[in-house]
Amino acid sequence: MGDLVHDEGLFLAMASLVDKSYVEQARQVLSGRSAKVRRLVEERKLPEVGWEEDEIVSFLGVLASMDSNNFSANVGVGEREARVVSPLVRRLHCGLAHGVGRSGDIAAVQPKAAGSSLLSKLANALALDALQKAGLVEMRAALVVPCATGLSLALCLLALRAGLDGVAPHEKRTVVWLRIDQKSCLKGIALAGMRVVVVEPTRSRSRGSAPRSHRRKTEPATGTPDLGDELRTDLSAVEAALSSEDVLCVVTTSSCFAPRAPDDIEGVARVCSRAGVAHVVNNAYGVQCAQTCAAISRAQRVGRVDLVVQSTDKNFLVPVGGAVVASADPDLVSKCVAKSYPGRASATPARDLLVTLLGLGRTGWTRLLADREALLPRFRETLEAVAVRHGERLLDCEHNRVSVGVSLATVDPDLATKFGSMLFTRCCSGTRVVAPDTTAKFVAGLPLVGFGASAPDYPIPYLTAACALGLEPRELDDFAKRLDKTFAHIHKLMRKRHPLVTPTATSTSEMTCAEDYPDALSPP
Repeated sequence: MGDLVHDEGLFLAMASLVDKSYVEQARQVLSGRSAKVRRLVEERKLPEVGWEEDEIVSFLGVLASMDSNNFSANVGVGEREARVVSPLVRRLHCGLAHGVGRSGDIAAVQPKAAGSSLLSKLANALALDALQKAGLVEMRAALVVPCATGLSLALCLLALRAGLDGVAPHEKRTVVWLRIDQKSCLKGIALAGMRVVVVEPTRSRSRGSAPRSHRRKTEPATGTPDLGDELRTDLSAVEAALSSEDVLCVVTTSSCFAPRAPDDIEGVARVCSRAGVAHVVNNAYGVQCAQTCAAISRAQRVGRVDLVVQSTDKNFLVPVGGAVVASADPDLVSKCVAKSYPGRASATPARDLLVTLLGLGRTGWTRLLADREALLPRFRETLEAVAVRHGERLLDCEHNRVSVGVSLATVDPDLATKFGSMLFTRCCSGTRVVAPDTTAKFVAGLPLVGFGASAPDYPIPYLTAACALGLEPRELDDFAKRLDKTFAHIHKLMRKRHPLVTPTATSTSEMTCAEDYPDALSPP
C-alpha cells in the first residue's frame, strides 16, 4: 500500500494511460489509507473512528504479503512452511498461516512471519487500549492468547509457579478458590496440577432491601432467618485459608451468574498483599461492566492483583477461542505468561480481535459499552414486570450488574428444572435454571453440593438471564414475551396436577400472555 503511494514512476506510467486527474484522485485515496496504517503502527491505539471493511481487508493483505509463505520466489524446505492445501481455508485465514510466536515464547517475532508477528503485536496493543478505555486503567500490558478462559487460567497459574526467570522458585501448589459454579475455572486449576481450597460465599441482603416479611413471599416458610439473596465474598474465610504456607495464589471471579455477586476484589487484594500471595482474577465477561472494571482498578491501586483474564468472545464479540491476559506489571506478562506458552500459537484469535477493534474504533467501542449500561435498568424492569405477573420476583442482587435472577418459587421443583428447556424450545438461549440440590457433584475430582448455585444450600429455584454486551432492545422485548408464555404454560401444567388448588390473582396462569397485555411489560 505504502510502496504504491510513493512510487512516482508507477503513477506517471498510469497517467499516460488514464487521465492524470483521475490517477491523482486514486493516489490520494491510497495515501489516506497508508496514513491510517502509519498512525496505527506508530500510536498503537484504537483509531478514533472505525475503519471501513475494505480498508481492513487491504491491511490484512499487506500483513500477509510480509510472511514468507506468500513470497512468490520463496522455496520452503522445512517441516513447517505454512502450506495450506484448501483454497477456502487459505481465504478464511487471509493467507496468514504461520501463526504467532516462537517455540518457548508466544510473543516472540517469527523470522518467517513478519506480517503475522506485526498483527500479534498490534492486537496486544489495541487490546490493552480497549481494556483501559473500558475502565481497567491500571493495566500496562495485555497478551492475546489462543485459548479460552479456563485454559488461560491454567496457563497463568503455571506461569506464576515458574516465576519470571522460568525456574520454579518454590513448590507451592495450593490455590484458594472462591467458589463459582462454572466448570472451566475449576478444571483449569486442576489441569495446572494445583490443590484446591474452596471458600464458600455468604448470603446477604443488599443495602436498603426489605427483609422477607416485607417482600412478596416466594419462598416456603422454613423458620430460618432471612439471609437475603445475594452471595458475597467471605473475606474472613479467605484470610483463614491463607494461613497455610503452601498457598500459591487466590483465584477470584469478577463476572458471574446471579445471585452470586462479583467477588470483593479490593478486599481480597488487600488480604493477598498482606500475606504475600499472588492474586488472579477471572474476569471472563467483566470488561463490559464499568463497575467491575472500576473495582479491579481500585484493587490494583490498594492491594495485589497479579493477572486478570478476560474472554475475547464475551467482551469483544468475536468467535470463541481466545482470551486476553492483562496485568499492571508488564514483566509478568512478557517474561512470565508469554514465555510459559509451549510452542507457536494460532493467530486467529489475535486476527479476529484486531479486525473487530479496527472496525469499531474508539467511538464504536465506547458506544457499545455505553449501550449495554444504558439498557440494564430497562432489562431489570422488564424482567421484574414479567416475574410479578406470575407471583415471582427478581432476586435482590444489587452488586451484579450483568446477570439478573428471577425466582421460580411458585413452580413445582421437578418442573423448575425443565423451565430452561422450555425457554430453549422457544429459541431463548443463554438462560440458566438452578434448583436446590443436596447431592454432591464432582467437578475435577472435587465434591460440590448444590452445584450450579455457587453455594451448598441455596433455598429456592431460580432463573438467570444476562444483560450482556451486544444485546438489542428488540431481543429483550422478544425474550420478555417468551418468558411470559413459558410461565403461563408451566402454571397451566401445575393446575392440571393440582385441580383442587385455587390460584391466587398474582400467580394464576389464567392471565393471558404478553400480546394481550403489552403495557404490562413496558418499563415504568
